[in-house]
Amino acid sequence: MHRASYRKLHDGGRLEQRALAAVRLLRDCRLCPRACGVNRLEGELGFCRTGRLARAASFGPHFGEEAPLVGSHGSGTIFFSSCNLLCSFCQNYDISHLRDGVEVDAGKIAGMMLHLARRGCHNINFVTPSHVVPQILEAVVLAAGAGLDLPLVYNSGGYDTVETLRLLEDVFDIYMPDFKFWDEEPARTFCSAPGYRSVACEALGEMHRQVGDLEMDGLGVARLGLLVRHLVMPGGLAGTAGVMGFLARDISRNTYVNVMDQYRPCYRAGDDLRIDRRISAAEYEEALEAARRAGIARLDSRIRSFP
Repeated sequence: MHRASYRKLHDGGRLEQRALAAVRLLRDCRLCPRACGVNRLEGELGFCRTGRLARAASFGPHFGEEAPLVGSHGSGTIFFSSCNLLCSFCQNYDISHLRDGVEVDAGKIAGMMLHLARRGCHNINFVTPSHVVPQILEAVVLAAGAGLDLPLVYNSGGYDTVETLRLLEDVFDIYMPDFKFWDEEPARTFCSAPGYRSVACEALGEMHRQVGDLEMDGLGVARLGLLVRHLVMPGGLAGTAGVMGFLARDISRNTYVNVMDQYRPCYRAGDDLRIDRRISAAEYEEALEAARRAGIARLDSRIRSFP
């Protein structure tokens, strides 16, 4: 039977050391590439507007994720409020921009994890975790102490530092980052994320180094590895060909990729006519073809919006 990666760290007494090291980064916060430098331990707020405690918006079994995560009993998702990207078109803007949710300490997050395990979920899926890595690690220490042994999923926007990701080595079993944009201009314009491409390339390289290609059990449920999401944008703004070429060339042709078709204009998308519409069937097919031309061998096969 496959054991969750963090069990070995916990049993050896090293998991708590990881959590303490992560908490120290909050004093002069550099958890993410923004490196705001604020003292979150004293309640100072940077770009993510999150202090010492995380904020959680909701948690529960989720059946809308990729099939390898959902299985038959769902992915145990915990949605954190706020974000280190704040995309202008965010479909979850009530959580990311408006910060719906409540402050939660490590004990409450651990309680959510254990509740999801009791519900039979196949994994614990942390959605938008980049700005709350220390708080998550503190909770994992408590949940592991209470016997948790499910794979952990790091479900981020891809704007992660290698330094922070290395604190997660042998803790997280599955990495599921977005690779949002290949070109600098849209990343700056829509996500206020300078250097997004170089940051995401380094982050995905580190994630793959840690966990490799996605592996599944006999029932098709993910237990270890990298899964990459890419949202197709109107007018080719996401730079799909560049993203797929990078994945095939520098990560692995066997990378499990979900080329997503569900873009719809939300929140402040109307401020820029380029993104104030849904994508067309032709645009989506062009994106899939770009992935195939690049040599990506594993494309998610869920039902699409387009026939």
